[in-house]
Amino acid sequence: MDTPEWQKNTALHWLVTMNTDTKVLKLVRKSSEEEDHNETTRSTSPPVQLAALPAAETRSFGRSAIDERDVPLDHMDAGRDALVDMYRTMYMSRKLDDKEIQLKGQNRIYFQISGAGHEAILVAAGVSLKAGYDWFYPYYRDRALCLQLGMTPLEQLLSSVGAEADPNSHGRQMPSHWGHKKLNIVSQSSPTGTQLLQAVGCAEASYRVELVPELKRVVKNFHDDEVAYVSLGDGTSSEGEFWEALNTATNLKLPVVFLLEDNGYAISVPVEVQTAGGDVSRLIEGFPSLYMQKCDGTDMLESLATMRRAVDYCRQRKGPAFVHAKVIRPYSHSLSDDEKLYRADEERALEAERDPVKRFGAYLISEHLIDQNGLQKIKDEVDQIVNEAADQALASPQPSVETVTKFVFSPDVDPTSKAFDTEEGAELSGNAGTMVDLINRCLHTEMARDPRIVVFGEDVADCSRDQYLNNVKGKGGVFKVTANLQRRFGSARVFNSPLAEANIVGRAIGLATRGLKPVVEIQFFDYIWPAMHQIRNELALLRWRSGNEWKAPLVIRVPVGGYLKGGAVYHSQSGVSTFTQIPGLRVIYPSNALDANGLLRTAIRCDDPVLFLEHKHLYRQAYNKSQYPPDEFMIPFGKAKRVKEGSNLSIITYGALVQRSLVAAKQAEQDGISVEIIDLRSLVPYDWNAIVASVKKTNRVIVAHEDSLSFGYGAEIAARISSELFEHLDAPVKRVCALDTFVAYAPVLEDAILPQVTDVAKAIAELNAY
Repeated sequence: MDTPEWQKNTALHWLVTMNTDTKVLKLVRKSSEEEDHNETTRSTSPPVQLAALPAAETRSFGRSAIDERDVPLDHMDAGRDALVDMYRTMYMSRKLDDKEIQLKGQNRIYFQISGAGHEAILVAAGVSLKAGYDWFYPYYRDRALCLQLGMTPLEQLLSSVGAEADPNSHGRQMPSHWGHKKLNIVSQSSPTGTQLLQAVGCAEASYRVELVPELKRVVKNFHDDEVAYVSLGDGTSSEGEFWEALNTATNLKLPVVFLLEDNGYAISVPVEVQTAGGDVSRLIEGFPSLYMQKCDGTDMLESLATMRRAVDYCRQRKGPAFVHAKVIRPYSHSLSDDEKLYRADEERALEAERDPVKRFGAYLISEHLIDQNGLQKIKDEVDQIVNEAADQALASPQPSVETVTKFVFSPDVDPTSKAFDTEEGAELSGNAGTMVDLINRCLHTEMARDPRIVVFGEDVADCSRDQYLNNVKGKGGVFKVTANLQRRFGSARVFNSPLAEANIVGRAIGLATRGLKPVVEIQFFDYIWPAMHQIRNELALLRWRSGNEWKAPLVIRVPVGGYLKGGAVYHSQSGVSTFTQIPGLRVIYPSNALDANGLLRTAIRCDDPVLFLEHKHLYRQAYNKSQYPPDEFMIPFGKAKRVKEGSNLSIITYGALVQRSLVAAKQAEQDGISVEIIDLRSLVPYDWNAIVASVKKTNRVIVAHEDSLSFGYGAEIAARISSELFEHLDAPVKRVCALDTFVAYAPVLEDAILPQVTDVAKAIAELNAY
């Protein structure tokens, strides 16, 4: 991986001072002794406020920008080299955009979205931060940043052509969806704004290390002054997750640099339509500890000074920084868009005068840092590099079609394997406990075993105000599942979150990326939907879309289901099929206390994201109690349990329908009908072999679950049985499910909507008589 020469020069240090009339940018060479000191300690120089710029203001810099009276002559050479190399990166970024546009016009690539007009602020960000040391959550305009951090033109063009060697995604994502393991550029997705909460979670990892020093050995690439960078466009600031990210970053004073690259448009929608008052900075001024800066993001020197101050503020652990950079968008949003349809010619002409590449090139010439011939030589060299890289990329092999299913799940840890099966012969001890008790015990033992585990969510802590912790009984979750975890393991590992489900899951992804093991709680399944963006588009896809470069193994615990009397529409849902169809997400659904303990331990120890569903009605039922298993008790995923032997027909079920099926089966025995019951326990993956064996044995099958009939989880099981086991069936596959409606409040209505013992008994009788 090639790194620009100027980037290797760690002896170059930028200092910014402010006079009343002019800005002075000084270049000084630090001594090697000072350099070594600063590599291991944080800067203590206070940040300098920079006056905000009007949206369309253009600034030119006279000789005072780099004043020879402030910079000794022998240091000017180093300064010139650095500035010239910054121009080289800016021009290379623009040239790569142009090359991709050319290739798209030739139908040799399939998509293009440019970073044109953003180059100055992005190169400034790259100069101010450390590749492979700090952490980066860019968005699709950040081509110049990635180049500045060390990504090569070839690597970017490999992404354009969808080559297997593409380090961003190995051909799985669109171009300009950045990711680079060695540079700490975390895999980026298309939905705007989802990266913000993950960046906050990434920075939170270092915050947790400060509170729990032993985490230093498990947090990946930890540095005590590391910074998380995250960028966004002006349109993204309309997303709710933007505000959730700012809320947590400022509340915890996390070292996050938010870079708002404001080019005035979100595709065709101008900023004044997106944002009240047309200036998001004015709306967020009230966030505490947020160091806010505005700058002309097309001005290289001003951008550099601003980014330096923002980064230094974060390195000093004073809180997050927010840089609002006004940039331009000289090209359409992407090649799928035509900005001439909605932007006036005069507006586009005015923006062209602020083109950062042209402005900075003209500045270098006017300051005699390079002449026209020297500038042209740089352009010629870059043109050649880009053309050669394009030729190499076009010749690079495409991914093999055999790889398409690789990395949906972890290739290294298999939770369906014998290594996770200690169920047989496990010795139980102590008094029988409920499902709540055994889940709580599992969390206690696993947190004691693994310091990486952090538990958070709404109300999961015993008491957020530590000073009262010993004076109160403690909350420990609305169902008491997390009781006494905070009391035992401390507030740094068990803590409450804002009431914001996307915040919970997004932060957990960032923490998991750094090597921690979040076990988070969504208070009710019915309220999981604000987190769906993070679960579907981020959590489940991170490993696959990055070609196994990045992963986020974590557990989302979710109370689910009805039969509570009074749960009603928003506390009784069971829509599991929405999640079981998401590749990359394990879905587990125990029906009793012992299974919940063993399956949760497997979920925590596996290397994939797991949705762990805990039926609220089953939390404290006497019939599913169990004594406590050993601390190494595990049940592998994809292993069903035969809870009742039978010969006449089979019931394939899970969750609350297991007990209801057992009751119905005992009633059927009085009529001479022998019913076999299979508890799936694990929905993704499910135990197809157990289903096959049971169906071949009884030749008749019922699929029973609490989810609705149409498009419910059982439809997949029924369809596969009909397709693959048709010759073994003596009757059609029958389903017992909830009605295609919502769960109502009145008990008589709830009973009619959800499947009851009588519904299962009726299905048994009808199927046996077929």
